[in-house]
Amino acid sequence: MKATWKLQDAKAKFSKVVDDALKTGPQHVTRRGTEAVVVVSVNDYEKLLSTKLSFKDFLLGCPKMDNDFELERQNDFPRSIDL
Repeated sequence: MKATWKLQDAKAKFSKVVDDALKTGPQHVTRRGTEAVVVVSVNDYEKLLSTKLSFKDFLLGCPKMDNDFELERQNDFPRSIDL
């Protein structure tokens, strides 16, 4: 079960919200009945950021093309330009 706090309760007991985030995990805070923010520990936050690949690693991780893959190119000739 996720921990949910109303905004005014989270403000009044912010130290408790932070302690609970460190001990038990993410603390959800609602504003006017809808979820607004989540308070997480630095360790959890770093884990979230570290799962993203860099652009280079993403490209290198793409599936490789087979050897019999052929590109179809257009046979059109370039237009003539008067110089």
